[in-house]
Amino acid sequence: MKRIFIGIALVCGMNAKAQDSSKQRSNPLTFSGYIEPYYGYDFNKPVDNNRPAFVYSYNRHNEFNVNLAYVKASYNEDRVRGNFAIGAGTYMNANYSAEAGVLKNIFEADAGFKISKKKNLWMDAGIMPSHIGFESAVGKNCWTLTRSIVADNTPFFESGAKISYTTDDTKWFFSAMGLNGWQRITRVAGNSLMSWGTQITFTPSSKVSINYSTFFGTDLPDTVRAWRYYHNLYGIFQFTGKVGLILDLDLGQQQLSKGSSKLYTWYSPVAILRFTPNAQWAFAVRGEYYSDEHGVMIGTKTHDGFKTFGASFKIDRNIGDHFVWRTEIKTLSSKDAVFVKPNTTPTTGNTVLTTSFAISF
Repeated sequence: MKRIFIGIALVCGMNAKAQDSSKQRSNPLTFSGYIEPYYGYDFNKPVDNNRPAFVYSYNRHNEFNVNLAYVKASYNEDRVRGNFAIGAGTYMNANYSAEAGVLKNIFEADAGFKISKKKNLWMDAGIMPSHIGFESAVGKNCWTLTRSIVADNTPFFESGAKISYTTDDTKWFFSAMGLNGWQRITRVAGNSLMSWGTQITFTPSSKVSINYSTFFGTDLPDTVRAWRYYHNLYGIFQFTGKVGLILDLDLGQQQLSKGSSKLYTWYSPVAILRFTPNAQWAFAVRGEYYSDEHGVMIGTKTHDGFKTFGASFKIDRNIGDHFVWRTEIKTLSSKDAVFVKPNTTPTTGNTVLTTSFAISF
């Protein structure tokens, strides 16, 4: 984030102390904001205007709404840092529905300090962006307009504490964290155990980044505890200044029941190809598959569970440095009839057209 610089004019005949104070300094406190209104049209025409239950971003049909809007304050000095952001929108309503009171509107709230004077070793705690996945809640930072199925069904945020280390050459990043659960601020009632996560990122050059993240824990009360194990592996490859590729593979497992040796498995591969011919335009195509036969993450009560292919095509039009107009067509095709249409039997397909404006400041 850009820092604000405050200059003090030099005056002839200043004494040495005045001259020292005239040096340009950076303000450690900065402010920023983001607003993303959108319109989505689901061709299955849901009666309640809600898109399928596994969609947590841009989830309203046939209405103009705001997916995410926030204001943020950040504080950064050599050895201390912190962020605080208040958010609103349909994203916040969907993803923070389990939280109580004002916690529903805390987009980010964390503080940290640098443990070592010489090494880039930090300890941070609070409500932070998730360490899982290549997609974030902030649409302008994602290559596609809507989120992938796997992104909507893994944490966008997490609450806990983490220790992180970046090597001197900035090529390696390591992090370990204790968490309140799977996308939780307030831990589930009756759950006495913390959850845990790790992250390793290798960035050998500005054109390649490879990340491996894990989660181990439980998001259920102790009486029905079922352990969850999750792995996320992705690579971002910028072949040229115009062509980039993201490849992602997620794999999750969860105990059938407390003490059981049987594990239910779900997985999702994703590929996104992006073409940016110039600074004004960007195009992206996405292919994805999500398999959750036993309904751990996406329950269907059908024979084969949720086994769904997805494809999308997106166009971005950048207007200046802070505004982007995005439009995307996305279609899903499932093995079972898991999608609902008014006054008809369930269907295997779902198509949605979404457009959004995103402004950052």
